Amino acid sequence: MISKFIFPILLNLMKHFPYFLLAIVFLVSCGPRERISKEVFDKVNNSMEAKKLSEAQITQEALIWGDSISTVAQQQLMSSLHKAVEEKGFGGAISFCNVNAAPIVSELSEKYGVQIRRTSFRARNQANLPTAEESQILDAYQYNVENSIENEPNIQKIEGGDILLYTKAIVIPSEFCLACHGEVKNDIEVELLDKIDSLYPNDLARGFGLGQLRGMWSLKIPKKAVVNRL
Repeated sequence: MISKFIFPILLNLMKHFPYFLLAIVFLVSCGPRERISKEVFDKVNNSMEAKKLSEAQITQEALIWGDSISTVAQQQLMSSLHKAVEEKGFGGAISFCNVNAAPIVSELSEKYGVQIRRTSFRARNQANLPTAEESQILDAYQYNVENSIENEPNIQKIEGGDILLYTKAIVIPSEFCLACHGEVKNDIEVELLDKIDSLYPNDLARGFGLGQLRGMWSLKIPKKAVVNRL
């Protein structure tokens, strides 16, 4: 069995020496009567495979996966919202969002093993206000909107590179959204506004127009999870 002191040394050598040299060191470290356990072999093999992946490959896969997850989340939320409006009107939809939006996102986060959330400077739920990292990206998205520059999904490395922060801008796509997020006098009915104020006393998510930046999807994707997909 490989000594517990030798295995960390092997991993360190992998960072600095070609793989053929690692193989020589690996064999020499084992005495004639020692046998390599499957667990240790798999750890070394997996580490070598991970090193073969370029950062560009990992980033591209994170973008593809982030696009897929955020699209599913958006579709699920909007589908549930449309159904709530059909059954109970916009007032019922506001109540539905207040109770069900966060659990829907949490369930998807657990399903994919990724931290998912929506964030905005003008959030309805104050728990969705941006972090410092997210604020910088939101500023960039807002600049793009104001200057007619197309917003593209983005990947940032955070937490020492162990986490990939995927973001995608959310804009107001239709008048359907303005019924709850538009101008107070022109779009949001008085009774609905009272409902919003009662459920969200610190609401900032009103006064929007078509095409304006509503916020963004923010996904914290573990780098290891991305590597495992490749």
